[in-house]
Amino acid sequence: MDENALHATVLRVLGEVAPEVDLTSVDPGEDLRDQLDLDSMDILNLAIGLFQATGVEVPERDYNRIVTVDGAVGYLAQAMPPPA
Repeated sequence: MDENALHATVLRVLGEVAPEVDLTSVDPGEDLRDQLDLDSMDILNLAIGLFQATGVEVPERDYNRIVTVDGAVGYLAQAMPPPA
């Protein structure tokens, strides 16, 4: 998956976690907890959704790396195996 596809995936999963959010207004560099008032359960659900969408498991110790859209995209890009 390239970064554009990962970005779209992160936004899609975020939309599932917080369906009331206007995804076009999300600042990709801003902390989602502050920007969208997400709590720890929302971040857990984001991690689970990202795993289901990409196969990349996000351990609890790395949750702070996926609290921005850019951070989540970077984390997934780094963790995913290169295409064969």
